[in-house]
Amino acid sequence: MRSLFTAPALLLAPALILVLALLTVPAGAAHAATGIHVSGAKILEGGGQEFVMRGTSHAHTWYPGRTKAFADIKSLKANTVRVVLSGGRWSPNGVSDVAGVVSLCKQNKLICVLENHDTTGYGEQSGAYTLDQAADYWISVKSALAGQEDYVVVNLGNEPFGNNATTPGWAAATSAAIGKLRANGFDHALMVDAPNWGQDWLGTMRAGARAVFDSDPDKNTIFSVHMYGVYDTAAEITSYLDAFKTAGLPLVIGEFGFDHSDGDPDEDTIMAQAVARGIGYLGWSWSGNGGGVEYLDQVTGFDVTKLTPWGQRLFNGANGIAATAREAAIYGGTPTDPTPPSQPGAPAASAVTASGATLTWAASTDNVGVTAYDVYRAPDTLLGTTAVNSIALTGLSPATGYQVYVRARDAAGNRSAPSAQASFTTLPGDTGGGCSVTATTQSQWGGGYVVQPVTVTNTSGSARTGWTVTFTLPAGHTGTGHWNAALTVSGQTVTAENLGYNGTLGPNGSTGFGFQASRPAGQSSLPSGFTCAN
Repeated sequence: MRSLFTAPALLLAPALILVLALLTVPAGAAHAATGIHVSGAKILEGGGQEFVMRGTSHAHTWYPGRTKAFADIKSLKANTVRVVLSGGRWSPNGVSDVAGVVSLCKQNKLICVLENHDTTGYGEQSGAYTLDQAADYWISVKSALAGQEDYVVVNLGNEPFGNNATTPGWAAATSAAIGKLRANGFDHALMVDAPNWGQDWLGTMRAGARAVFDSDPDKNTIFSVHMYGVYDTAAEITSYLDAFKTAGLPLVIGEFGFDHSDGDPDEDTIMAQAVARGIGYLGWSWSGNGGGVEYLDQVTGFDVTKLTPWGQRLFNGANGIAATAREAAIYGGTPTDPTPPSQPGAPAASAVTASGATLTWAASTDNVGVTAYDVYRAPDTLLGTTAVNSIALTGLSPATGYQVYVRARDAAGNRSAPSAQASFTTLPGDTGGGCSVTATTQSQWGGGYVVQPVTVTNTSGSARTGWTVTFTLPAGHTGTGHWNAALTVSGQTVTAENLGYNGTLGPNGSTGFGFQASRPAGQSSLPSGFTCAN
C-alpha cells in the first residue's frame, strides 16, 4: 500500500516493457543458508522444513505504541507478520526499535517480515526513497538483525516504484541493492517488491525476476507481488502465479485486499490459488488505515475482538489464515494432523457442452474431515475448487480434449494423492459469439482522464476465444497508457484487442481493460462509440 495508507491511483506510463541492463553489483561470496532460505520455488526454514507465510501487515512505524498487535495477530493463528518500518521518510525506526520488533515477533512465535516503507512510489510520489537508500537503512540497523536469519525476512523496500519510468529501473536498482546488502554481510532471505505500486501490471518483475535472482550471490531472494484492482479476475491471478511456477522462482502475495479504489480484487481466487499452490499470502492490513481505505482495516481500533468483514474473511473464511497457517518449525510448530485425506475417485464427466462440463467423483475420507477438493487439468492447471465431490466447470474451450484429476484437502491443510485421470472433449461451438461493451470513467481532471473498466461481455451461448473493441477519441486527445489489452491507434480511432490471458470468455463471461489519455486544457469531452466485434 502507499504511504500513509492512501490508495494507489493507476497513473499509467506507456505500456512498453523495456529490457533494462542490470547494474554491476559487488560480487560477494555466496554463503550457505543459515536460516530461512529459498529452494527452487519453495521457502524453507534452516532445518529444511517448508514454510508458507500466512499473516498480515502491521503499520508499526505510524503506531509504535500498538505493540499488543503482535500477540493479537498471533491469537488469530497467523504465522507471519509484515512490519512497516521507516528510515527517515517518517519518524525513523532505529536499532533499538527494530530489535524490539524482532523480539516481539519471537515472543509471539511469528516470522518477522520487516519492510522499509520509504521507497513507496519512487519516481511518482514526492519524497520517496531509492532502493539504494533503503539498503543503507538496513545496513544502519544491521546489529539488530545479525543472527536473526531463522526469524527475519528483510523486505528490501515497499512498492519501490510507481508507474513512471526511472533510471535505473526496477531490475537494475533491485539487483544493486541486493548486492550492497550481501557485500555488507547480510545472509537473510531478502524479499523484493514489484514495481507499479507493487502490482507489476507492466510485467517488469515477471520478465526480469530470473536475472535479479541470479544476481544474488546467496541465491536467497523471494519475489512479492501486491494484488489489488489489477487482479480482479481469476485469469489474471492464475496467469501471474503460473509465470513464477514455470520459472521455478519463489513468489509470495505480499499484500492484497478484498476491495480497492483501483478495482475489486478477486480475493477468493487469490486465497484459493495460494493454498492450492502452497505459496504465502499477507493481507493488508491490521488496523489504522486512513486516506479513504479505512475499509481495509481487519480489526476496528486495534481491537482484536472487533474483526471487520475483511478481517473475518482473511482470518476465518475459506482458505483463510486460521484454517491454513502452520507455525514455523523454529518455534516448535508441526502440523496438527499429519494424515492426508484418502485418494478421491476418478472424476466422471456429464452435461458436457462447448464451454463447460459437470464432474463427479467418489468422495475422500479423512480423520478430521475433508474441507475442499481442487480440480486440475493435467498436468497442473487448477480449474476450480469445491467443498463437495462435484463441480460445474465453465469457461472451457470448444472442441478441446481435457484430462482432469482431483486432490482433496483436509482441515489441517494436508492434500491427498491425485485421483486417477479422466478424459472428456467439449462440444464444437461458435468461438466468435456475440459480445457487448460498457465503459466507465474512473477519474478525470483538466488535462486528462482514466477510463476503467471497459467491460467486455460474451453475450452468446458458447465460448469465444478473442475479442476486439473499437472506440473514438475526441480531437486533440492522446492515449498515454493502457493495461489488460493491446491498443492500436489510427487517427482518432482506437482498436483494443485481448491479450493471451483474457481472450477466452465463457457464456456471459466478462473481462475488462483500461486506458489513460490526455486532452487539451479546458475540454471536458470523453471517448465515445464503444463497440465490440461479433
